[in-house]
Amino acid sequence: MAHKISLIRGDGIGPEVVYAAVKVIEKTGVQIVWEEVHAGMDAIAMFSNPLPNETIHSIQKNKIALKGPLTTPVGSGFRSINVALRKEFDLYVNLRPAIKFQGIKSNYNNVDLVIVRENTEGLYSGIEHYIGQNREAAESVVIVTKSGSERIARFAFEYAKQNGRKKVTIVHKANILKFSSGLFLDTTRQIALEYPEIQCEDKIIDNMCMQLVTDPTKFDVIVTTNMFGDIISDLTAGLIGGLGVAPGANIGKDGIGIFEAVHGSAPDIIGMGIANPLSVMLSSCLMLDYIGEKDASLKIMNAIRETLKNPVNLTKDLGGSASTNEITNAILSNL
Repeated sequence: MAHKISLIRGDGIGPEVVYAAVKVIEKTGVQIVWEEVHAGMDAIAMFSNPLPNETIHSIQKNKIALKGPLTTPVGSGFRSINVALRKEFDLYVNLRPAIKFQGIKSNYNNVDLVIVRENTEGLYSGIEHYIGQNREAAESVVIVTKSGSERIARFAFEYAKQNGRKKVTIVHKANILKFSSGLFLDTTRQIALEYPEIQCEDKIIDNMCMQLVTDPTKFDVIVTTNMFGDIISDLTAGLIGGLGVAPGANIGKDGIGIFEAVHGSAPDIIGMGIANPLSVMLSSCLMLDYIGEKDASLKIMNAIRETLKNPVNLTKDLGGSASTNEITNAILSNL
């Protein structure tokens, strides 16, 4: 039976890299019916809305979406489309694996870890205001709930259990933020008791950043709050060669999952044919795993590994000179 998946090509280089990813997915033989919908700049042009109802209804119906990068217009009054999607579908999990591939220049080897970031609460809850008639101060409110902490913690431990991971590290700032970060830490520790087979530890965020750049191989699954997860996700991407090789998934209630490139829309290289499609392709692997097509996911992952061993296949951001088509064709050949 074919899977029906919403497809958002995105802005900037989005259509180029998503096209490449779709070609690779289809080469595996997985039966997918793509339902193309719009968000971002082209949606504004077509619907005067960066996130039209047609797109929301498509994702609600299909449950799964593959998405290219989206641009939020500066100073236009439109909120971030990515944040809007998270709120619309309660996508409380941001899943960000970081895997070091042979052939990509980095100071580290054998990095293979996963960030599980709470995606809806914390300092990014959006509750803030100015204080005083002349805006002498500004106040932002950190929201951490027990229920929100429980569900992200349980996802992290279940992910570790189902994927053969041995350890979960809780990242927090409970030494200073004793109520909000303290609640997250205490709640996650309680969930950890339900998984005695998984080693559990906790680290304060500043110490965690230091240890990640000292020896990232010590870590396996990392679970943390919204802002800390945002920072650590990009930090770990830097350990493996950059955002061009970093996949991402947003997963929520009712089984809805949006799988996306984690980099920006790169308007400065639109149409030049040099965009790196790996972030979307690797996100496609997460998507295929999620919908039960694990063999297809493994095929793509193995083809990417083989392709990156040859420096002639590296795009400019990875230190090479290959075009989008050249790296895509190499992956298709290795499939």
